[in-house]
Formats: sequence, C-alpha cells, structure tokens
Amino acid sequence: MSTERPETPPKPFPSIPFRRDPDFVQRGDILDQIDRCCSEPAGRVALLGLGGVGKSQLAIEFAHRIAEARTDVWVFWIHAATQARVEEDFRKIADIVKVAGRMQPKANIPLLVQNWLSNEGNGRWIIVLDSADNGEVLYCADATGCDPRPLATYLPQSRNGSVVVTTRSRDVAYKLTGSNKSIIEVGPMAQSDALILLENKLGSISNFDMANNLIKTLDYIPLAISQAAAYIQARAPRSSIEKYLAELQESDRRMIKLLEHDAGDMRRDGVASDAVLSTWQISFTYIRSQRPSAADLLSFMSFFDRQGIPEWVLNPPRKITDTTTQGSRFDGTGDSHSEGSDNYSNSDLHSESSSDTGGEFEEDILMLRNLCLIGVNEEGDKFEMHRLVQLSIKAWLKRSEQQDIVRQQYIERMASSFPMEEYKNWATCQELFAHIQVAVDYRPNEERLEEWATLCYNGAKYAWSQGKYDIAERMVVKSWKAREKKLGKDNDLTLVSMTLLALVLSDKGWWEEAEKLDLQVLETRKIKLGAEHPDTLVNMANLAATYWHQGRWEEAERLQVQVVDISKIKLGRADYSSTLTYMGNLAYMYRNQGRLEEAEKLDLQVLETRKIELGAEHPKTLISMGNLASTYADQGRWKEAEKLQVQVMENRKIKLGADHPGTLGIMDSLALTYFNQGQWEEAERLQVQVMENRKIKLGADHPDTLASISTLASTYKSQGRWEEAEKLELHAIEISKTRFRADHPHILASMRGLASIYYSQGRWQEAEKLQVQVMENRKLKLGADHPKTLTSIADLSFTYLAQGRWEEAEKLSLQVMETRKLKLGADHPDTLTSIANFASICLDQGRWEEAEKLNMQAMEISKIKLGANHPSTLVILANIATTYWHQARWEEAEKLYMQVTTMNKTMFGADHPSTLTGMSNLASALIRQGRWDEAEKLGPPANSRPGAPTYPGNFEGGGRMEPE
Repeated sequence: MSTERPETPPKPFPSIPFRRDPDFVQRGDILDQIDRCCSEPAGRVALLGLGGVGKSQLAIEFAHRIAEARTDVWVFWIHAATQARVEEDFRKIADIVKVAGRMQPKANIPLLVQNWLSNEGNGRWIIVLDSADNGEVLYCADATGCDPRPLATYLPQSRNGSVVVTTRSRDVAYKLTGSNKSIIEVGPMAQSDALILLENKLGSISNFDMANNLIKTLDYIPLAISQAAAYIQARAPRSSIEKYLAELQESDRRMIKLLEHDAGDMRRDGVASDAVLSTWQISFTYIRSQRPSAADLLSFMSFFDRQGIPEWVLNPPRKITDTTTQGSRFDGTGDSHSEGSDNYSNSDLHSESSSDTGGEFEEDILMLRNLCLIGVNEEGDKFEMHRLVQLSIKAWLKRSEQQDIVRQQYIERMASSFPMEEYKNWATCQELFAHIQVAVDYRPNEERLEEWATLCYNGAKYAWSQGKYDIAERMVVKSWKAREKKLGKDNDLTLVSMTLLALVLSDKGWWEEAEKLDLQVLETRKIKLGAEHPDTLVNMANLAATYWHQGRWEEAERLQVQVVDISKIKLGRADYSSTLTYMGNLAYMYRNQGRLEEAEKLDLQVLETRKIELGAEHPKTLISMGNLASTYADQGRWKEAEKLQVQVMENRKIKLGADHPGTLGIMDSLALTYFNQGQWEEAERLQVQVMENRKIKLGADHPDTLASISTLASTYKSQGRWEEAEKLELHAIEISKTRFRADHPHILASMRGLASIYYSQGRWQEAEKLQVQVMENRKLKLGADHPKTLTSIADLSFTYLAQGRWEEAEKLSLQVMETRKLKLGADHPDTLTSIANFASICLDQGRWEEAEKLNMQAMEISKIKLGANHPSTLVILANIATTYWHQARWEEAEKLYMQVTTMNKTMFGADHPSTLTGMSNLASALIRQGRWDEAEKLGPPANSRPGAPTYPGNFEGGGRMEPE
C-alpha cells in the first residue's frame, strides 16, 4: 500500500553530478561511437580501459552533449564502485522522477526504478554506470545463500533507454553489454590530443619538443598529463616542463611495474604502461620533500574508503576513549568489554601535541587539493580520493617499507574514533562505517592483530545494532579468529567475540549454531570464572534467550529463573541493576506464556524498586513502566496500559527524542493498545509514524521495521482495507526472505498475517495453503504441542469451518483444546480461547447444548482468572447469549447482550466495534420478541445470526521486550 501523496511527474532533465570540463579534448570518434550505440533501441556501450585514461571524462562530456541537444531525454548517473553507492543512486533516481512507492519503509527501490525505466511512457533516458570495475558489486552473491537479485538485473533493456558503462574490467563490460561489439576500448590519447590537453592545462607551451617528450613519457594517459600539469603549475616559476620531465625520467628506474590491483579490486594488465605509477611517484616524492606532513596525511588518507573521509578523523581535536559495559541478551547490550583505545604512536598525524594544528592541517589539505590528489564536498568537511591515487600511494608505501606503519596508524585511529554502540553515537558510527568496513580487510601481521580484532568487533557491534547481520557476521568472525590466534580460545576477549557472533546468528535465525556458541562460551566461563560470576550469568541469560527463540520455553524459563536466583544472592546490592534486568526478562517470558499474574508481580517489583533507586523518569524505570504496561494490555486492562504508555512515550520524547528506537518502541505498543480499544485511526497514525522513522533510523529491511509493516497491515485488515494490508504483508515477506531462512519466525508471522487477510476476504483456499505451510514449519521447528504451533492449528480450523468442513475443523479445534489443557492448564487464557472456539464449532453445527456447556465452563474460569469485565470474558458471555438466541431463549439472550453491550460501552466507548456488534446482536434479540421500536433505536440488527466465530487475527502474544 502507499501512504504517499500523489506527486506531479517532472519533465525530463539531466542529473549529472560533475560539471563539464572546460579543458576537455575531443578524442577521435569515441563520442560518435558512444552516440551510435546509444541510438540503437536498448543500446548499451561500455568504455573499457585502464584507470586514468579518461573513461569517466568521456562519459561526462557525452552526457552534457546529450543534455544540450535533447531536452526530452533524462540523463542519470550511477556510481558503481560499491553496492551501497549503486543503491544510493537508484534512490536518487527514484527521488528525481518521483516514482510512486519509494517512501515505503520496505520499498525495493531498484525494482521501482526498473519498472519506471521500463515504462516507455516516461520518455527516453540514458544512464551512465560509472566506475563499474568490480563485478562482485553488480553480480556476485554473498555467502548466506539468501541474496537479493544482482543489482545489474535492475538495469532494463527497454527500447526507450541506453546505458553507458565505464569500467576497468572486460568481464564486467561484456556482462553488462552482452556483446564485444558494444565495448569501446579507451586507450592512451593520440599524440596531438595529448598535446592539446597539456596546453589547455598549462595555458601556454614554449617548448613543444619538450612537451611532446613529456606526454610521450606519460604514455599519453590523460590523468597522468593532468597531474603533471598541476604539479608544474603549483611550483611555477620554479618548475617547468623541462624540470618535471627530468624528475620523471630519473624516477622511472624506481617504479617499473604497473600498479597491481589491491584487495581484488583491480588486476594487473600486462600490456598497460607504468606511466601513471611514475606520475604518482614523482608527485608523492615531491610532496614528501616539500611538506612531509602533507605526504603523511596523503598516506593516511589512502587507507580510507575513497569517499566521505571526515575531516575530524584526519584532524581530531582530542583523543577519544571508548568504554563499554557488559549486559545481557534481552537488554540489548549482549556482551561488552573495554574495546576502545586511546593510545597514539608518537608519529600520529596532527595529534594534540602539534603546534597550530588547524593551520598546518589546512596547508596540507591545500597542497593536496592543488595537486588534484583529493577532492572536497560542498560543505568542505569531507574529502575524497580517486581509487587509483590511493592504490598508487599504498604501492609506494609498500616499496618503501612504510605500509605497515601507516596501516597501523589507520587502524589505531579508527579504533579510537569509532565510539560506543549507543544511540547517541549512531550518527558518528554511520559516518565512519564505510571506513571501518575497509579496515576490516586490512588484516595486519600478528604483532598488530589484537587492535585490529578490536576494531572488527566494534564495527560488528554497530552493524548488529542496525540489523546489518551479514556484515556483522563477517566482521565478528574476523575478530573472533584473530583473537583466538593471538590470545587463545579461552581468552576473555575471544569469548566476547564468540558471544557477539552467537547474538548475530540468533538474530539471523541460525539458532542451532548460536546455541552451540552460547554453550561453548558458557562452559568456558564456568570453568574460568565460576558458575555464579556476573559474566557467566550474562551468557546463561543469552543461552536462555536462544532457547526461547527455538521455542524451548521450559528450558529457557528454567535457565532464566536460575540466573535471577543466583543474581539475587551473589550480586545483591552491588549490582542490583543486573538483577532487576534479569527479573524483567523473566517477566517477559511469563507474559508471553500467558502467565500474566506472575509477570505482573515481577514487573511491579522491578518498577517500584527502580523508582526508588533511580527515580521515576530514569530510562531504566521507563523501560520497566513500559513492560508493566504490556502486561496490563495482555490482561485487557487497556486504559491502565494506555496511561503508562503515554507517560513513557512523552518522557522519552523529551529525554531521547521522538525518533529514538526506544521512543518508537513504546509508540508501537501504544498503537497496539489503541488498536485493541478500536481506536484504529489513532493506531494507524502512530504505526505509520513508527514505520517511517524506523525506515530512516534502522533501515527499510531492519527486523523492527518489518514488524512495523505487519502491525500496520493488521490495522488495515481490521478496517477492511484488504488490498493495502495484503500489499504490505507481501512486501514484508519478500524482504524477510532476502534476510532470513524460509522458516524464520519473521517470515512465518508475516505469512500468518497474510493468511488472516485472505480469510477476511473469503479467499479460503489461499489462506489454507499459507496456514498449512506455517503450521508444518512450526511443527518441525517448535514441536507439535508448542503454543505457536497450536495457534497455527487453530487458524486452520477456522478456515476449515468457513468452508463448511466441520469434521476437519472440529478435529483440529479439539486437538488444540486438549493439548492446551494438558500443557498450559485448564485455566490458562489460551485454553479458554480454545474452549470458546470449540464451542463456536459446536454452535455452527446446531449442537447448542454442548456449545452452552463449554461456554459456561470457559466463562466461570475466565471470571476467576481474568475478571468479569475482561474482554475475553465478555466475548465468552456474548457467545453464551448467542447460544440462547439459537435456542429461542430470547429474554435470556437479551439480558446477556445488554450486559455485554453496557460493559463494552463503558470500557471502550459507544463507537468501539465490540460495542456496535453487541448493540446489533441485542437488536436482533429484541426483534425476535417483536420489540421493533426498541430495536430500531439500537441500529441495524445482525444480518443473519449473532455471534459468528471470528478469525483470531495476527497477534500472537505479548510482543517483544524492550532492551535495557
């Protein structure tokens, strides 16, 4: 579904991120070749060549010429150096053309753009796919086997569009164009063109013979010529073509090989010249001789991701110390130790001890910019480098045996700059995240291994918090292996990495693997630290969480109770905060098992203690307040729940901000409370707000964002907006399938929600197919008598009932009821629901006395366990009234309908769906008695009969406990 306002499609215009080069030189008929290829329907052309030969400059010039000549043509630009940049530029295209659906939290932006581009009604377009050097970016799958479509497949081959590719890889060029005839090899410039370029850059040339020698020595490569001209101009009048050429020829002996591609990004080209490397060597040698600090800075920058290099990391105002604390799995911190470092070497760049740091730094930057070695963004606070420049500098450092030194400086700086994984630091973490990912590939020698492992761990911790589980897994595995090698498999830091890996695997749904790691760490810590050490308790709690995810609720509870008991005795007042956290987690388990009295008791105890210890508005107190509100909501005490949730929400908005994940979490809970009270507009408003904010803060494919989509879909379903609900739920399923295994709870929950939507539309065969699939998966993963499996069986029984398959429906419903009695007890809320559901089946078959008996039994228990005014009790009471109605016991039916309607009106208001249904049923009973005037005042009566069974819906429990 789409909540976006309709937008007026713009007229075609060019979106070219680079200005036209005033010094551009026409290079034979290359531009004409590009134009001919692009003039063909679905034309594709690739500019293939070594870095620095001017492929991108040709593409820029061609794009500007098209923009001038054809005002009816769209021109788009996609940077293809990394997957993230490709996705970012797909997003930009979506925004430029205002494609519908792009603002949806789980929108598949590349697919939306592909569909828009494929629509010939949108006009002619040209896409420049720049720097498509790495085939893995566009084609390679990741190791999980759950990959999304390769990005290259989103470039349509429609008649109204053309694609211009610049690449260093012939393989990529062929894959993208599909024909060798569509590949234009861009080599060095012709001599005459190269001479014109040099003259354009320098302004005038006095010695053409020397100039020709220079461009020949530079192998006529445009980038090398431009760099040489910049070098000469920066030093004029003390430098000249003659002097530069002399230096260049002198250093040829020192640099005889082409730059080999680094980290798999480039391959050595045996026929290519080494002139570019020579140019960088001369420039770098000059900088080091004239301004060593600028050379140091350039060396340092060569290890960053090539774009978005923050000034504050290059020139930090102070040292940053990263300190973390350990916590438990349910409280969202998992494991932590002091993972940062504030130790700089004496050679650190621009450290605190430098005099006039700011001025010196600016002079260094100015020199590097003047030589065109780096670029700067419009704001002036982030820098970028060409990849070739970075790799050239690294090659020089390696040959001069300085690469390890600078690389270690980079790792040290990243380790000290990357802050704790806390919400307040997320902006900084995100700013550095691309650079951290680069650092992960810089595995140093064993002497420097420990600090690198720490950096990998910290990056993994942030990636995990953002729901980027694949990246987190890759990073933390590197950290674990490095620490195991350097420190030993039983070292505490090694165990810390293993613990985080278990958390990541658990969130990916790989619970067996997570359990194995959890057990390994737990047993090691028991031996090293003892069974009652605080760190051991953390791992016990993590293992309990893993058991919980596997549906092994009894084992999870038993372990969590053990954690609570030990914590109370051993930690006492010294670390009562941890004890309270464990107690809150246990309450969460109780709540989700329907043991609401036990959950409430613990929630109240934790809340009252935290109010005394920390104050009523402390963040941890607010968490406990939110947990108690969830328990109240599950008890049907929605007004009490709402009051607490509003209080928590308002406090968090003030203290944390309106878009903090904790604030969004309580807003989501409040929306569900509104939903249960029939306040669907209020629920929808909050749910949309939560979904949009989670999309921005956490990402469109984060599990919390996916959960928001499903809850909003449920609200739409309840409003009869089935198409919108179906679209959302299908979208959630598709996104989940790219992240999780097919039997992951996120996917099964969304499938169940989709089945509910199909059921509501009378699409029972489609609903049945999904329900069977969910049921079988849950039987396999959780067991036949697990509460969630039983819920799925109950869903299927309703679908059978709707199709008139009474025997099958009764068999399943009876199975659920008897199993719940055995597993949960006769007075458990879920058991009462099963009894009422079975009674509905009896009622549907005309077995009224049996239905009445079952409902009376359920009502008496519900009054005792939940209270006479609990919504579930009132539903059962209405069912009894319906039984009376079918037996022509009109007065008894009227009395009960009146009681139910009055209570619903008092609790929820006159406009609540339950109130309106009760009034309709009451009217039906009055009509049967001939009291037409009284019935008319109540509104239209039930169309056929009152009390028809209702599909249970999407929600399966007490939600998800908030982290502490």
